[in-house]
Amino acid sequence: MAKKVRDLRSALELLAELPGQLLETDVEVEPMAQLSGVYRYVGAGGTVKRPTKEGPAMIFHNVKGHPDASVAIGVLASRKRVAALLDCKPEELGKMLCRSVEKPVLPVMCQGEPVCQQVVHRADEPDFDLYKLVPAPTNTPYDAGPYITLGMCYAAHPDTGAHDVTIHRLCIQGRDELSIFFTPGARHIGAMAERAEQLGRRLPISISIGVDPAIEIGSCFEPPTTPLGYDELSVAGALRGEPVKLCRCLTVDELAIANAEYVIEGEVVPNVRIKEDQNTHTGFAMPEFPGYTGPASDQCWLIKVKAVTHRVHPIMQTCIGPSEEHVSMAGIPTEASIYGMVEKAMPGRLQNVYCCSAGGGKYMAVLQFKKSVASDEGRQRQAALLAFSAFSELKHIFLVDEDVDCFDMNDVLWAMNTRFQGDVDTITIPGVRCHPLDPSNDPAFSPSIRDHGIACKTIFDCTVPFDQKDRFVRARFMELDPSEWVKQENEGKIS
Repeated sequence: MAKKVRDLRSALELLAELPGQLLETDVEVEPMAQLSGVYRYVGAGGTVKRPTKEGPAMIFHNVKGHPDASVAIGVLASRKRVAALLDCKPEELGKMLCRSVEKPVLPVMCQGEPVCQQVVHRADEPDFDLYKLVPAPTNTPYDAGPYITLGMCYAAHPDTGAHDVTIHRLCIQGRDELSIFFTPGARHIGAMAERAEQLGRRLPISISIGVDPAIEIGSCFEPPTTPLGYDELSVAGALRGEPVKLCRCLTVDELAIANAEYVIEGEVVPNVRIKEDQNTHTGFAMPEFPGYTGPASDQCWLIKVKAVTHRVHPIMQTCIGPSEEHVSMAGIPTEASIYGMVEKAMPGRLQNVYCCSAGGGKYMAVLQFKKSVASDEGRQRQAALLAFSAFSELKHIFLVDEDVDCFDMNDVLWAMNTRFQGDVDTITIPGVRCHPLDPSNDPAFSPSIRDHGIACKTIFDCTVPFDQKDRFVRARFMELDPSEWVKQENEGKIS
């Protein structure tokens, strides 16, 4: 029976039992750029500049300037690892998340003293300093500052009280100040902050760091799958079959995840915007999922921190922006959302979805589609249009048949090379809003683009026309159980 995972520590304990999934070190590491620089080689993967690879998660136990804390990185930087942590097969992750969204389990209040408040630091104490309390690293020497990359931001709408949890770009700006970047129109907490600002109020917010991986995955769902008012902590509850436990913050009127390693309590300040790199003046923010270092924003909101609470000997959890970890967190919920939408529109035809590493989990999707009758021809393109209509960040969709492994990009490209003709199987949809972090989505790149963030969405239909399926049967190998030969090899009988 798999170990019961309900927080970061139990997740790491499970990974320690799995061969090649966790690496620990006591060698001192500098959190500023060095820590991420090491992990770039060990296991980052994703769209990180080569050389990199997909490897084990890693724990640094000797972090310079933070003698009582450790830093974990790459916990979700492998689809196989995510599947183990969620007790699921890798190819079934999207479908499992889809089912969890449809059957949410609401969070509840914990009983007794929450472990996240074992140690309390209040901002009105003279020695309070976020730089010393939170071992937030920088990814590169050019970052605007130390970033909290896996903070579960939790807040309530000022009018309805409905909660939402999302991950935002958080940069330490001072002893009791954080900047938070809201992508315009993309996250619910941004809408909550805007409404609070209209009312002339501060928005109470908690930032829980180091939590159950199910929470981190669930928090990455977006509209229309989880509309405003849907608390994504309910997805984690459904994944675990029991509710996420919350606790009341000590200094602000908000809730936090009770078994988190760290909780930062604060308030989003209205009518204040700050420059992200005001302390470093590098011009950059941090590396983002497309593989480029994003520009520093001059429109970040300000969080005034009231307290930091944490466990005894806390574990800071972080990630590299362009790594395979982002692919897991952003891509798998997108797979679930696309699968659920298409399944409702045309049941039984879409076999699976993969939002691959090359697209950072957001820009590209592979849809595995089965045509069973002649009237299914063309529906594969309808499925792609459904995905585009709902998820503005998607730029490219590859359509493949059911005999193609949608999780193997070599097999997808094989289908493109043998079942695709560019003049008839490329469908372009120009002038559509996409993602502002793609540097090619800009008028400077193409005169056809009217504004930054607009792109040409493209469908690559690599499926065989239904009336020609008999011509495209893959080579048929003998079906057998190879265990007898594999066993011999393992025993050294075959060299």
